[in-house]
Amino acid sequence: MRRFFRTFPVLLLGLFLLATPTAHATDRGALFRLTLDGHVMYLFGTLHVGLPAFYPLEDRLTGALAASSTLALEIDPDQPRADLQDALRTYGMLAPGNPAYDSLPPQQKRRLDRLLQQGGLDASSMLSFKPVLLATMLALAEYTRQGYRSDLSSDAWLVREARHRHVRVLALESLGSQLALLDRLPAPDRWRFLEEMMDTIESGAQRTEAQEVVRAWSTADRGALDRLAAQCETDHSVSGRFVTQVLLKERNVDLADRLLQLLRAEERTVASIGVMHLLGTGSVPDLLAQSGVIVERIY
Repeated sequence: MRRFFRTFPVLLLGLFLLATPTAHATDRGALFRLTLDGHVMYLFGTLHVGLPAFYPLEDRLTGALAASSTLALEIDPDQPRADLQDALRTYGMLAPGNPAYDSLPPQQKRRLDRLLQQGGLDASSMLSFKPVLLATMLALAEYTRQGYRSDLSSDAWLVREARHRHVRVLALESLGSQLALLDRLPAPDRWRFLEEMMDTIESGAQRTEAQEVVRAWSTADRGALDRLAAQCETDHSVSGRFVTQVLLKERNVDLADRLLQLLRAEERTVASIGVMHLLGTGSVPDLLAQSGVIVERIY
C-alpha cells in the first residue's frame, strides 16, 4: 500500500532534482482562478521546500501578485521567532522530564537513534518533541538530505515578492493551530505514526515518493498530482487516515471559509496554500464552488 501522505506534515509546517534551470519561467504546482461578483483571486498550490531552479514562478502568477492588494498564505514564514518558539513549547514538546522515548522497546529506540543520526538531527533536542512532530522532523531531514531547502519554498519566495511589491501579507492560520492538530491523535496512534514514518524512511519509500511529488509539482503535471491526491484517499494507515481526515479535509473547510471572506472583501488577491489542499474530494476549490464561486483550473 502506498503511504506517501504520512510525510504530509512536512508540507503542513513549511519548517520541497528534477527541475532544470531554464531561460523562462515554467508552470509549477497548480493554479486556479476564482471569481465572485467581479472580484478575482488566483489560488496557487505550493510546495514547502524547494530548489533554486524552481524560480522565478511563471508570469500569470507573478503578474496577478503585482496587481493584488493581498497575498494570503497558510502561515507567514517571517513571523517573529519568539512566536514560533512559544507555539513549539505549547503544542509540540513533551513535558519537561518526560522519559517517553526511554520507554520504547530497545530495538525501536536503536532504530530511532540511527535515523536521527542519519538525518543529522541532535537527539538531545529532538527527543523533547512529541512523537508526531518528531516524525515530521525526520521526514524533513530526509528532504534536506536530498537537497531540498525550506528557505526555498514557494511560500517564502512569494512572500519576498509580495513585500518587494508592497503587497499585504495575510496569514490564514497560525503555527500554533497547525501544531495543535498534530496533537489530536490518541496516544497509541501517535507512536504508530512515528513507527510508520521510520518504516517509510528505512525502506526507501519516502525518498521515492518525495521525488514523485517534487516531479509532479515542479512540472505542473496535472495528471500526476491528481493521482497523488487519489492515492491519499486510499491510504488506510494510521498516519494516512489522520492526514486525509484532519490535516487535509478538516483544515480545508476553515481555509475555504477564510479565502471566501477575502475574495468578497478584496477585488484582486492571490492565495498560496499547500498543493494537496487544492486536489481531490473535499478540496478548497470544490468547497468554494459550492459557495457560488466560479472556479477555473488554469493548470
